[in-house]
Amino acid sequence: MSTLPLPVANQELFDSVAKWFTEIPHSTTIGLQYVQGERGRATMKIDYRAELVGNPKTGVIHGGVITSLIDTTSGLSVFSRLSEAEAIATLDLRIDYLKSAIPGEPIYCTAECYRLGSNIAFTRATAYQESSEQPIAYSVGTFMRDSSKATIS
Repeated sequence: MSTLPLPVANQELFDSVAKWFTEIPHSTTIGLQYVQGERGRATMKIDYRAELVGNPKTGVIHGGVITSLIDTTSGLSVFSRLSEAEAIATLDLRIDYLKSAIPGEPIYCTAECYRLGSNIAFTRATAYQESSEQPIAYSVGTFMRDSSKATIS
């Protein structure tokens, strides 16, 4: 028996945050793109570009670019569960890099907000290319919540 994914808690909020996350200068520089979202989950991607390569000899995307992809996607997964706008901030992000990304191919990240506490949100994420069954990296993260200082526009 399969269950259909639930829609995000507040579609208008989620859409505006996803758009904002892709339009901030750092995100536009690395080419971050929104792919999809559902309650508790978000997927984003970065296309391969030569200017994102960390080692010209191997052609592999720089780890910092993948870190940005994972952090942003994890934050977006938190917003998929929020019904109202609030400020969040990354408290901790632990990434295990398992293998190098294949040069020339896009990198995807799917993140899940698996627990939304009153002050802290907990996430896990997988960065991958062809399949999430063959990950480039795994991540766990915590995000601080502060609804009293929400400034999302």
